[in-house]
Amino acid sequence: MPTLAMATTPFRHLFPSPHFPSSSLRFPPPCFASSPSGFTSRRLALFHLGTVIPQSKLLGGKTSKLFRDEGNILEAATAGNMAQASTAVSEGNVLDWAKSDKRRMLHVVYRVGDLDKTIKFYTECLGMKLLRRRDIPEERYANAFLGYGPEDSHFVVELTYNYGVDKYDIGTGFGHFGIAVEDVAKTVDLIKAKGGKVTREPGPVKGGKTVIAFVEDPDGYKFELLERGPTPEPLCQVMLRVGDLDRSIKFYEKAFGMELLRKRDNPQYKYTIAMMGYGPEDKSAVLELTYNYGVTEYDRGNGYAQIAIGTDDVYKTAEAIRLCGGKITREPGPLPVINTKITACLDPDGWKSVFVDNVDFLKELE
Repeated sequence: MPTLAMATTPFRHLFPSPHFPSSSLRFPPPCFASSPSGFTSRRLALFHLGTVIPQSKLLGGKTSKLFRDEGNILEAATAGNMAQASTAVSEGNVLDWAKSDKRRMLHVVYRVGDLDKTIKFYTECLGMKLLRRRDIPEERYANAFLGYGPEDSHFVVELTYNYGVDKYDIGTGFGHFGIAVEDVAKTVDLIKAKGGKVTREPGPVKGGKTVIAFVEDPDGYKFELLERGPTPEPLCQVMLRVGDLDRSIKFYEKAFGMELLRKRDNPQYKYTIAMMGYGPEDKSAVLELTYNYGVTEYDRGNGYAQIAIGTDDVYKTAEAIRLCGGKITREPGPLPVINTKITACLDPDGWKSVFVDNVDFLKELE
């Protein structure tokens, strides 16, 4: 697999403090489930558009390009799709609508080198359930959905395995996923007993009281364990690094309709975080944006793919994103065969998101 160029921005000031392990990459701080049956949906991971890396790019071979090439997928139907778009509205109306739209983070998508090994780690060590799994041999990939509850009401992970690809570059931009647990020390002991890698032992976060720990999955993706009481959404965070925090906050507020839940500056360790989401942190999955002083660019690698978000109208969503300076990489409209309406975009740092029609999403889960 070709080696990706790393970001040229120096990281000499980003070395972690003793209170946060290098595995957290914040620079610095901070029993088998059986496979469900009866999956007849032909969604084929189409919601994530680009999660499945073309084998021609990874292995040098010739493969089908159907639903594959990121940024150029299914554009032929764009004109027809736009004819179905919602009635044009003013800029102010679109942005106001984005705030009132019925949105929820549906799943986060990323690539792994050994699907069975990763499923075993997530179910045995992290307590997730295997919600569904499917193999698409004609497209040379397989994927699995895991989480702490059904997809129609919980934020879940979507793992994608591309045939013959056993390693990915996570890059320097992706940070970690967050999981809320009632007893961090007990969870860490279980993970150690199962042979998992613990990169930050349990203890209070520096400057606070919340007990945390960091663990690493078989592919090197980091998980922050946060000690909390019972919560309806244990898979609670996705942390990404950005080059201009105020710009990113403004974009996610206006284009995505998210709320700034809290913002915390840590001048001692030269970083600032902002929690963005569609509901309170203790009840909803949130996006944690991290800005490291002086760092404006990161290498996004090729492992992490995107977040999928539900919406009542993909056409208005795309218009709001355009008005806020976002880049649409897949025009809004229905996918062939299954007719699920989606649109895809990039934020100012190049992080990708896919918006999925709420009604169509529920139909696909049936």
